[in-house]
Amino acid sequence: MGLSCSQLQSGAYALVLAEDNGPRRIPVIIGEGEAQSIAIALEGIRTARPLTHDLFVSFAHAYGVRLKSVFISRFEDGIFYSQLTFSDGDGRTVTMDARTSDAVAIAMRTGTPIVTTESIIRATGFVIDDNMITPAAEIDEEAGAGDTSAIDDEDDGANTLHHPSRGYHDDPRPENFTIEQLENTLAELIENEDYEEADKINRILRRKRGEDPDSDSSAGL
Repeated sequence: MGLSCSQLQSGAYALVLAEDNGPRRIPVIIGEGEAQSIAIALEGIRTARPLTHDLFVSFAHAYGVRLKSVFISRFEDGIFYSQLTFSDGDGRTVTMDARTSDAVAIAMRTGTPIVTTESIIRATGFVIDDNMITPAAEIDEEAGAGDTSAIDDEDDGANTLHHPSRGYHDDPRPENFTIEQLENTLAELIENEDYEEADKINRILRRKRGEDPDSDSSAGL
């Protein structure tokens, strides 16, 4: 939902997660670096160079790995614990532990559902004045205004907490494809006679191979 300056720790922020279709909010204390990364994603800002979370998402997409869900699994001694569930093109899945701040930053870049249990919301959630939430633009001075509503429902009894809009990493970018993926994409584009897109892919492929992308690209087609 947004970020608020922490009243408990100097230099820290409270990441506020909103219950889907409900008034309860969960505050998660995070560091300044993670707060800035989340604010950038919240505002849809594209940085000149990829941040760590951008790099993680690009790396996963380059190898055909998708983040399926973020599950805030438990709350213990003031700390939220989260799990990331990934899948690949062969249907294999793997679940990894992660800091909740990292999990949310990645989820916001991939449009992935963030889910927790009713018991965790009962233990940590409360109703707050939404005017207390700091706009993401104040966390990152270059940010603009953004939508901070909550979305999505789950039928399995879990409560969904989720960023409303999909990030710019939702679909793998050609620049992050492997050479084999680029070759397959190029072949499909040529077969579909989409020569304009084929030329773009061919230029990326040439760069990946260490060739001059500005040379006669038609030779590669």
